[in-house]
Amino acid sequence: MSLSGHQSARMKNDEWLTPPEILERLGRFDLDPCAPSWDRRPWSTAAHHFSVQDDGLSCMWNGRVWCNPPFGREAVKWLRKLAAHGDGIALIPARTETAMFYECVWGVADAVLFIKGRPHFHYIDGSRAPFNSGAPICLVAYGKRNAEALEKSGLGFVVRAAAALGESNAK
Repeated sequence: MSLSGHQSARMKNDEWLTPPEILERLGRFDLDPCAPSWDRRPWSTAAHHFSVQDDGLSCMWNGRVWCNPPFGREAVKWLRKLAAHGDGIALIPARTETAMFYECVWGVADAVLFIKGRPHFHYIDGSRAPFNSGAPICLVAYGKRNAEALEKSGLGFVVRAAAALGESNAK
């Protein structure tokens, strides 16, 4: 839903849509807790949607979740909830050095896909932004079937957790 980290002075909002070609490669989702409101949604991202009016963070999540959270400091709250839920994929900036990544991704997620290139997100009307994301983007998978979906997607390079591969994690 969001892409607040883009480096464009023209940006006036924090509501950006996931490119449909990314969603198409990942399969069907049961829930998108970060969706635009139903009257502003040019395409469906899941069978069920929570918008900002629903406060998706405080709602009960069920099934396979697609989560494109706001890219600001609040993103960690969404990743914590998705990690605890254990079944879904999040789209976040590939800021591997951040506290959020260490808390919610490294050693927690089943896989991370680093998207090849920088995707162009879409405006709320569905039109493609003329500029790319401005930073590398990754997909974070929680749950085995979501890690497998990343591997099959062809969207980039996948890193699997050692535990997910049946290996021990050396500390």
